[in-house]
Amino acid sequence: MSATTQRGALRPTAARGASVRRGRAVTRGRGERGRGASLALHATLLVASATAVFPVLWIVFISFGPDSAWQQPSEVVHHLGLDNYRFVLLHSHFRRYLLNSVIVASATTVIGVLIASSAGYAISRMKFPGHKSLMWTFLLTQMFPVAVLIVPLYNLLGRLGLIDSYTGLILVYCTIAVPFCAWMLKGYFDTIPREIDEAGRVDGLTPIGTFWRLILPLARPGLAVTAFYCFLTAWGEVAYSSQFMSENHYTLAAGIRTFAGDERANWGAMTAASVLVAIPAAFVFLLVQRHLVTGLTAGGTKG
Repeated sequence: MSATTQRGALRPTAARGASVRRGRAVTRGRGERGRGASLALHATLLVASATAVFPVLWIVFISFGPDSAWQQPSEVVHHLGLDNYRFVLLHSHFRRYLLNSVIVASATTVIGVLIASSAGYAISRMKFPGHKSLMWTFLLTQMFPVAVLIVPLYNLLGRLGLIDSYTGLILVYCTIAVPFCAWMLKGYFDTIPREIDEAGRVDGLTPIGTFWRLILPLARPGLAVTAFYCFLTAWGEVAYSSQFMSENHYTLAAGIRTFAGDERANWGAMTAASVLVAIPAAFVFLLVQRHLVTGLTAGGTKG
């Protein structure tokens, strides 16, 4: 066979091989993205992340500058310091507000988790008249905005003599947090096998003993989520604290507004206080973050 014939025979084979390689490059499996789609996705994620992080970084940046830094950010670089933080911590009522927030948030978290876990377990394991209605009632209470609830709650606390008291504010925050937490924990308890309850009864445990010694240890991820939600509800709420409490009993979220007067706002102190308020919330998040995904997904599988 001549060389010309051999080259002619090899050309169709090479062409078919190239077309196969091109076909393989174009054909993608399920879930695979092209280079353009991947770049667009990463660009979108970067923009979304920058949008979410920028306000926080801006507040932190302004907090290290003078009071007028929010109008002229370049002054922060030339007057970088901790004067705003010294003023907030040493020459304001911030420490009093911090103590109020710690008391209210801690009590709300403990009481809210206890009530929500008990209610969620009872609804998950027991069938009683009004079972489904109670679950829908929990969701219904979450539909009302603060503007609708603040007047009846104020009248109720006034009749009970709980205006301007820690007890009244804690009860108000529990009414916000417990329904949602009970609904979520009910879904989480549904994922725990009932055989564990039966084993506890066989071992002689009472229903409360089974709940306390067997079920709660298994429900740590769900409890972590509810504790975090209860804590944030009390730590960051403004409207109820501003209306139900006097200035001496303000929580941190409500106390920040005292840095803004009718004519002028101390932006340096407000930004510094905002950063300080966020630190405990971030610390609590770090404590429970490894349980958050598990608790949220497990609580949402059944309802």
